This record gives sequence, structure tokens and C-alpha cells, in this order.
Amino acid sequence: MGVLRLELPTDPRWVNIVEKNIEEILTDHAWCEQKAATNAITIITNNSEHEDLVTDLLALAKEELDHFEMVHDIIKKRGLKLGRERKDDYVNELAQYMKRSNTGSRVSGLVERLLFSAMIEARSCERFKVLSENIQDEELSKFYRELMESEAGHYTTFITYARKYGKGIDVEKRWREWLAFESEIIANYGNKETIHG
Repeated sequence: MGVLRLELPTDPRWVNIVEKNIEEILTDHAWCEQKAATNAITIITNNSEHEDLVTDLLALAKEELDHFEMVHDIIKKRGLKLGRERKDDYVNELAQYMKRSNTGSRVSGLVERLLFSAMIEARSCERFKVLSENIQDEELSKFYRELMESEAGHYTTFITYARKYGKGIDVEKRWREWLAFESEIIANYGNKETIHG
């Protein structure tokens, strides 16, 4: 699927489910942005010796928090409520795969975390595209189109650093394995009004 290389596209009918509960998709989306910011800060904390990585992921974390604020503003404007943080089963399955695949070295740990992050950004970007093209709500259609471009940039950042710092690891082969695994698990999703659900 284009630059993202995802193997299984989202069925556009997922948007019909989303449209029945806009408050839920917005709450889930807000927490996705918060978790993305936290993830970037965790990578910085564990790999602070890489100045360029720290610089770029600080910018990325700020952008994710900006997105959280933007979603929260839409929630407030519409008289809706930001619900409690939601569990993301899709991300949890990816996290388990990352843990199983980490050979224990710092380099391996960093590469796996970066590919895990790239995978989430790639699928989020694809979901935002599907939303922007199929949702009837014009404000949200425009909003998700703009965010889609930002998520694509984040995906590129993570993949680029995995290649840069993955010394001794066949990052391309590993990314193909991630893509294959993701296509297996995403087949079970697309039936809830959540970003990855």
C-alpha cells in the first residue's frame, strides 16, 4: 500500500462504525496521541547518547502533544467529554511481538522499539486516510487529512533511525517481518469505533 507498505488495507466500512460514536473515536484518538508522545520520550530516555535522535524525537513528542490538544479542543467544542484512557489491544499485540523479538542487545532493543513505533504510525496514517476519505463530517474529514500527513512524517522518522542505528541488523528484512506480522493481527480489527479497533 504505497509508501507505507502495509499488506492489508482497512475496509472503508469501518468508518460506518466510527460515525455511530464520534465521542468514542475522538477519546480513543486523543489517548493514542498521548501514548505516542510518551513512547517518543521513552526512546529518548533510553538512548540519550544519540543527539540527532533526541532532537528529532523531542520535536515529534511535542507534535503528538499538540495533536492531543487539537483532538481535545474538538471534543470540547462539540460538548463531548474526554473519556478515560482506552486499552489498545492492537498496540499491545505489537508490543508483545517487539518483546519476543528483542535479542537483548541495546542496538536490537532500539531497532525493535523504532520499528514498533513506525508500525503504529503507518497504520494510524492509513486509518486517518480512510477516515478523511469516507467520513461524512466535513470538519473531521479535513482534520484527519492534515493529521495523515504528519503521521507519515513520523513513520519516516522512526524507519530512518532504525536504519541509521541498526548496525549489524538487517533492518529491511526485519521490517518485512513486522509488516507480515501486522497484516496477520490487523485482520482481527476494524470492527470498533477506535483508531486501531
